[in-house]
Amino acid sequence: MLSEILIITGVSAVFFVIAVIEIFVFLKNKRVSNELIKMKDDARNRMYEITILNKLSGRMGYPLSARNIIEIIIGSLPDIVDYSAASYMLFLPEKIIFNSYLAEPVSAGFIDEVKEKMLKSASALLNVDFKNFKMEEELRGSPLKEEPETSVGSFFNIPLTISGEVVGLINVSHAQRNFYGSEEMTVSYKIASRASEAVTRLEELIRLENSKLNAMVASMADGVIMTDINYKIIVANPAARKAAGFENEGNLSIQDFIDGFNGKIDLKDRIEEAVRIEKVFISEELSVGGRFFKVIVSPVTDRSNWRTLGCVVVFRDITKEKEIERIKEDFTSMIVHELRSPLDSIKKMIELMRGSGIKKAKQAECFQMIYGSSSDMLELVNNLLDMAKIEAGKFDLTKQPSDIKEIVRSRISFFDITAKDAKVTISSKFGKVLPSSVSFDPHMISEVLNNLISNAMKFNIENGSVAVQVLFYKEGFGLQKEAKDSGINWFIKKDIFDIPDSLFIAVTNDGAGIAKDQISQLFNKFVQVKSVFAKKGGTGLGLAITKSIIESHGGTVGVESTEGKGATFYFTLHTAELNKSVKAEEVENKIPVKIK
Repeated sequence: MLSEILIITGVSAVFFVIAVIEIFVFLKNKRVSNELIKMKDDARNRMYEITILNKLSGRMGYPLSARNIIEIIIGSLPDIVDYSAASYMLFLPEKIIFNSYLAEPVSAGFIDEVKEKMLKSASALLNVDFKNFKMEEELRGSPLKEEPETSVGSFFNIPLTISGEVVGLINVSHAQRNFYGSEEMTVSYKIASRASEAVTRLEELIRLENSKLNAMVASMADGVIMTDINYKIIVANPAARKAAGFENEGNLSIQDFIDGFNGKIDLKDRIEEAVRIEKVFISEELSVGGRFFKVIVSPVTDRSNWRTLGCVVVFRDITKEKEIERIKEDFTSMIVHELRSPLDSIKKMIELMRGSGIKKAKQAECFQMIYGSSSDMLELVNNLLDMAKIEAGKFDLTKQPSDIKEIVRSRISFFDITAKDAKVTISSKFGKVLPSSVSFDPHMISEVLNNLISNAMKFNIENGSVAVQVLFYKEGFGLQKEAKDSGINWFIKKDIFDIPDSLFIAVTNDGAGIAKDQISQLFNKFVQVKSVFAKKGGTGLGLAITKSIIESHGGTVGVESTEGKGATFYFTLHTAELNKSVKAEEVENKIPVKIK
């Protein structure tokens, strides 16, 4: 009996041990199974996360936007979470875009409840009342059902934040209550967070590139704006803002530029045309606010996939070109007039000489007039040829040691007869200390003196005077004192010339002078200064040629005048060293002046 009890007890113990082992194995297997399931779910979630991020990475580019991100996220949600409706809202300055993807039929009341919950959450996040905002709605997927009425049983919202700003909201809803746990929400939040970070980095990169682009475009003289394919302005440089009259405005739209150009060009149509058919558009001349523009619209294409990204619009200010064109036309008309007058005189004199019975004295007068008219034409042609050489860069100098006194005296002698005929006194004045020779082109400097003396006589008064004055300017010392000591009177008032040691040659007359507002135009080859003596003719080329000759020597030219009293035209020729005849004590005794 005892043995039987022992046997039963042993068997029971064995079964107990087996049961314990089986329970242990079962629990272990269950734990392993749960761990495997969790690992599988984690792997699936991780793969989902990687898949979405890969989709985002594949679309990284300028067209990627908050809407693109949300579309990608919602399109991938079925891989990780079930829902009745997946919706999103985008918050724009003037409206809200609402889209909902229906995985199963729900009622209109369900959708209204989703919108209400999303707006309530968005109002709390952004501290904005959306009651008066216009809403654009779109439903996709399963159709709405009328009966029975369904309501939202479970939901969670995911804000989409880019660069620290909430730009949208994703809502995942189900009709069943308590359907969502923390796991689904955590994965969804993580995906949205990483997507937001990726786009934030992209936007920072775009901002950096835009800042570089803005810096480059801002320095351009032409007005430039860049737009995307939706007409949104990405870049607008200061010249473009100025052209449209919005220098101090903030963000601008295409409509602002259309209004700024008084509706004379419809940029929207031109941009649309450029994007649609990839065609460059160039407008006719547009006159806006007294200025002239040509507008060029060109598509911007990504050559890697031949996708149009937007447009570049260039506002080219052609006002100066128009002005130069007008000046050239006036100049051409003036040249024709200057040639026609002497030709007409020559023709009349020849016709007169061909007549019978003309006296010898009259013939001599005719010959003199023909000679004078021919000389005028030759001077004009020579000036034109000289200017053409200067413009072509073929104006060569032949410098050699020359005596400026000899050149001046030669020019005075040349103009002596002309001066007497014009009832003008011509003379020369020299400073007490002058180099005996300086290196310059004597022929060209003679030409300069010819131009200045000729103008001084032409634009003078009857019984007036012309004086050619030559001084030596020592850097850092006064010029006016030497002029005074040498008995020189001129219209130069300033005693500061920021130039090295130079010969200073001036031609002064006591004519009508030049108005201050016209002095800046004197050395322009296409402009003849308008004054009371403009009727005396001339092309204005002489002063332009003078400026080129002197600047080729490394010197400077200038003029000072008192209107109604006269003018002094001057130029400088640098001296490499003083002639030995200049005494050191004569320089040391000069009064120094401060050069500004």
